[in-house]
Amino acid sequence: MNENSKSPARVALVTGGSRGIGAAIALRLAETGHDVVLTYERDAKAADEVVEAIGRTGRRALALRADSADPDAVTWAVEHAAEAFGGLDVLVNNAALFPSGPYDAATVEQINRVLAVNVRAPFLAARAALRHMGGDGRIITVGSNVAERIPFGGLTLYAISKSALTGMTRGLARDLGARGISVVQVNPGPVDTDANPADGPNADGIRSLVPLGRFGLPEEVAETVAHLAGPGGRFVTGTVIGVDGGINA
Repeated sequence: MNENSKSPARVALVTGGSRGIGAAIALRLAETGHDVVLTYERDAKAADEVVEAIGRTGRRALALRADSADPDAVTWAVEHAAEAFGGLDVLVNNAALFPSGPYDAATVEQINRVLAVNVRAPFLAARAALRHMGGDGRIITVGSNVAERIPFGGLTLYAISKSALTGMTRGLARDLGARGISVVQVNPGPVDTDANPADGPNADGIRSLVPLGRFGLPEEVAETVAHLAGPGGRFVTGTVIGVDGGINA
């Protein structure tokens, strides 16, 4: 018996769900009984491929083009997801930018865009989602291991944005606990994606910092998110869970 036959359909929205960790999360949520809406910024082909993969699990899927830097687009995506599938049970804030380089080289425009995508968008998406969530709702935000510790230079702007999410997660957990909504942050460590490939030019140095001696897989992060979105996450809130191979040990 597959997992879809054992659980009622719940509705999940995964921002930045067309590739990498987001795509893995979207597919795993479908496999564990969710109809899934995903957002993407540019790559419609990749988004369509994720939708097709979800369809093969027997669940419904929809891809929405929405730039997370645009506050109106963020709210529209949440409203459209809830309208299309009749509600919203799980929000996964995954869309993010990964800036790196000397802190004093960042332009004001870059700073504003990173904070808009990595901080403002998750806040606005959570606020919009609350209009549609009942009890047992889940808000799961994908952070980063650099929200806690900085392994090397050049990550200041990224670390600022991911650290802010920890405050949002803990604050919302207090605000929403009485409504039965849990709020959790998942902090991946180095994960083998197009943005941070395990065979990239800096991969050996990064790998040397990880006690398990390897990069993680998107599917490993997705498994944790799916657990939190399911029955196992009902009493988990206001906390940060590392899926990082021990890099922050």
